[in-house]
Amino acid sequence: MAPNSTTLTTRVESGSPYQLENSQVLKASTALLQHIKSESKRKILESNTKSLLPTSDESADDIDAVESEPVWLVLTTKKHIVDQKRLKPGKIPLPHSLHKSTSSTICLITADPQRAFKDAIAHPSFPATLASQITRVIGIDKVAKRYKSFESRRQLLSEHDIFLADDRIITRLPKLLGKIFYGGSKRPIPVNLQPYKPKGDAASSTPKDSASKVVASPIQVAKEVDTAISCAQIHLSPSTTTSIRVGSSTFAPQQVAENIGAVVEGMVKKFVPKGWRNIRAIHIKGPNTMALPVWLANELWQQEDDVLEDEEAKAALALANQKGRKRKGREEEVEGSEKQAKQTKRVEDSDLSAEMAERRAKLRQQKKEAKAEIDGVVDGKKKKAKKLDPDVGKVRVKTKKVKTILASV
Repeated sequence: MAPNSTTLTTRVESGSPYQLENSQVLKASTALLQHIKSESKRKILESNTKSLLPTSDESADDIDAVESEPVWLVLTTKKHIVDQKRLKPGKIPLPHSLHKSTSSTICLITADPQRAFKDAIAHPSFPATLASQITRVIGIDKVAKRYKSFESRRQLLSEHDIFLADDRIITRLPKLLGKIFYGGSKRPIPVNLQPYKPKGDAASSTPKDSASKVVASPIQVAKEVDTAISCAQIHLSPSTTTSIRVGSSTFAPQQVAENIGAVVEGMVKKFVPKGWRNIRAIHIKGPNTMALPVWLANELWQQEDDVLEDEEAKAALALANQKGRKRKGREEEVEGSEKQAKQTKRVEDSDLSAEMAERRAKLRQQKKEAKAEIDGVVDGKKKKAKKLDPDVGKVRVKTKKVKTILASV
C-alpha cells in the first residue's frame, strides 16, 4: 500500500461530508491574508523608487488600504456548469460588501430615456449618501455614440470606481465597451431598475413612450443599487473552473471566511447542477499567490455509472476509435470528390478556352475579309472602283485614268 500522505483539508466530524469545515476555511483565509500583506510590504521595502504610501507615523491600516488586493474563490466542478457563455452575470448576496467605501464613485448606465433615472436619483426620498456616490448617469445610446474609440473608453473606466448597468441592456455592453471593461475587475454590475410587478399580474411589455413606467420608484432604485453593490458577481462559462471575488486583503480573516461560506452555499443552490455531487475542489487565492485548498472531493465523478470497468472502457475506446475512422473516411471521401470536381472544372475550362480561341480566330478572319472588301481588294486582286457622274455627265471613268490626271496636275 502507498504511504499515508499529509491531509490537505479537514472535514466535519459528523453529518454529511458535503459541507465546508469552518475551521478549515478560517485557517486558509488567515494564512492567505498574512502572505498577501507580507509580500506587499516586502515589495515596498525592496522598491528603489520613492514611495507614495503614508509615512511611518500613520496607521498600518492606511497602508493596507492603499495596497488592497482581491481575494478569489476558485470553484472546480466535475462537469461543465453551463453549455455556453452567459453575458449576464449572476449575483450572490454577501454578508460583507466588496465595496464598503463611501468615497467610491458610481457610474450608472441605463436604458433610454436617462432623464427618468436622473430624476429618481435627485428625488428627496433617495438616500443622500448613495446619491452622492452616483456621479454619473448615462443612457445606452450615448454610450454607443460617445465611446467608440479605445481612448474614450479608457478615460471613462478611469473616472469611476464602480459601474452599474440596467439589466435590460447589460448584454449589449460587451460590444459597446470592449475588452478594456470586461478584461479587468470593473465589469458592469447588473441592477434591476424596473418597477416591481404585482403578484398575479400578467407579464406585459412596457410602452417605450411612457417614461414614468421605465424606472422604478426612488426607494426601490436605491434598494436595488445597494443590493447590487453588496453582491458577488458570478460569471459563468462552459468550463469546469469558476473564479469569484469574495474579499480583499483589507478584510479580516473572519469576514473572508463568512463571504466564502455564503458564496459556496449560493453556488450549490443556484448555479451548480446536482449541487455538492458536482463539486471537485474549492480553493482560495490572491492575484499572485498559490491556491490554498478549502475543500476537496474524495471521488472524481458524480455517480457510480460514470466510472467504467476495464472491459467497458476498452469497448468505449474502440467505439470512439471506430467513429473516428468513419469520420476520417468521410472526410477523405469529401476531399476526393472535391479534388475530382476541381479537375473536371479544369478540363471544362480548357475546352471552353479552346472553343473561345477558335471563335476569336474566325471573328478576326471575318473582320479581315470585310476590311479587304471595303478597300477594294479581294483575294489579292484590285477591284475597279466605280464612280457615278453627276446628272450632266453620266460617263464612267476608270480608276487608272483618274489617277493619271491627278498626277499630271
